[in-house]
Amino acid sequence: QVQLVESGGGLVQPGGSLTLSCAGSGLTFSSYVMSWYRQAPGKERELVASITQFSGSTNYAESVKGRFTISRDNAKNTVYLQMNSLKPEDTAVYYCNARLRTARYWGQGPQVTVSS
Repeated sequence: QVQLVESGGGLVQPGGSLTLSCAGSGLTFSSYVMSWYRQAPGKERELVASITQFSGSTNYAESVKGRFTISRDNAKNTVYLQMNSLKPEDTAVYYCNARLRTARYWGQGPQVTVSS
């Protein structure tokens, strides 16, 4: 079955950096649009960044532009989210998502906490 396994969450101070990784298995990874979403307590899940299958075109939420970078390595079936200049408002559970037409798969969601 399809599995998306994330890693890299944790506690970081404001201004710090973290990199999230999401490794996919059970799917033709290179065929999927890969995205990162996040959900903060009491808020709806929101799209953070996405990257297309082959050209690697990217899209970012306004709130993270210039601070976060999404990338993928299709040979490793992995998508990354490099997060720099982290702010307390970036605190959330971050979910990896794979999408191909009507098929959607989610990772388990590591917690990212930005606090001093």
